[in-house]
Formats: sequence, structure tokens, C-alpha cells
Amino acid sequence: MPILDLYEHGEQRKNLAHFATLASLAAVDGVISEKEKEILDKFAFRLNITDAEYKEVMKKENKYPIETPHSGEKRLKRLFDFFGMAFADNNVDEEQMSLIVKYAVGLGYSPEKAVEIVKKSIAIFTGKIAFEDYQYLMDK
Repeated sequence: MPILDLYEHGEQRKNLAHFATLASLAAVDGVISEKEKEILDKFAFRLNITDAEYKEVMKKENKYPIETPHSGEKRLKRLFDFFGMAFADNNVDEEQMSLIVKYAVGLGYSPEKAVEIVKKSIAIFTGKIAFEDYQYLMDK
């Protein structure tokens, strides 16, 4: 098996974990609204989630907890990745931002800090920047 196949498989697992986290967040109130489903559909497309993976994640008995990294840098990296996905089509709506705020809270940020990070990130992500620049700006 070529090394590239291993990398792609690892990337797909990472994408599936991100998607599962989003699905869990959308279902946190017990119901996934039509708008939340539309957002999940967009993320599934962006993350190359197969129909089978989508169906498996969406089963009611499946609960995918948010794995909170202990490192502040790793938590910020996950948010950076999330914003990279969210801004992939340069069209991020309020509902997407709401889910990202929930995700930030799930990663261990306080609700106030999560909102602050989301606001800063929206301003930053109008262009593409390196993670190190993002981390520097978020620490300010």
C-alpha cells in the first residue's frame, strides 16, 4: 500500500471525526432542524463523507463525544481547521457560526471566549493565513 493511501485514510478519519462532532452538536437538543441538516449536508460534501458514513453518524444510538485536546494549541488548531472548512465556499451563515461557537465551547472554551474567538476568526478568515499567524492573532 502506498504511503499516500495511508495519509488519505488518516485524513478521512479526521474528516469523519469532525463531521461526527458537528452532527453531535446539531443533535445536542435532541432534534436536528432542517437548517441544521442543510449545514451538515454542506460539511459532509466538503469533508468527502460517504453516504454510508453519513448514515452511520446520524444513527440515534451513535454518540460521538468531542475529544477535547489538553493543549491550547491543539484546540486552536481544531478551530482553525473548522474555519478553513467553513470558509471553503466563502459563504458562512449565522447557523454555521452558531455551530462553530458550540464546537468551541465543547472544546473547552467558555461561552464568552468562544464568541470572541468566532468574531476574531471571521475577521481573520476573509483571507487565507497560515496557522502560526492565526495562533498569534488569537493570542492577542
